[in-house]
Amino acid sequence: MRAILQRVQQGRVIVNSNTIAEIQKGLVILLGVEKGDNPEKSTSLAHKIANLRIFGDKEGKMNLSLLDIQGGAIVVSQFTLMADTRKGNRPSFIDAAPPDLASPLVDHFAGQLTALGVATQTGEFGAHMLVEIANDGPVTIQLQV
Repeated sequence: MRAILQRVQQGRVIVNSNTIAEIQKGLVILLGVEKGDNPEKSTSLAHKIANLRIFGDKEGKMNLSLLDIQGGAIVVSQFTLMADTRKGNRPSFIDAAPPDLASPLVDHFAGQLTALGVATQTGEFGAHMLVEIANDGPVTIQLQV
């Protein structure tokens, strides 16, 4: 399981001209699920992200977590994070989990963030989405479990 965290001042997901998720200060989480991932990995990653100290304190040091700032999160499933570009010019997605495995794990991950106290919204699995990210910093972090 791979996640790209974007610390944002605001984020929004649009599907078919309709806003389906929107937050102010928090994280837009691009989440890739690979073959072999499981709920335990999903839970572990959610806990790590909720507690990761990447928000500024009063001195501007990255010392506060998403929970500390009571920020929101948008979870966007993104199988392209599993791209293998080692050969040729066309990415291979052979390591990406099939939708019947990936979709429940994305839901589980979002549910775990919610259970930890993070106001969590999601994109629409498998849909073509417009993701608006007002990256703050910019701060972008990659995590893999």
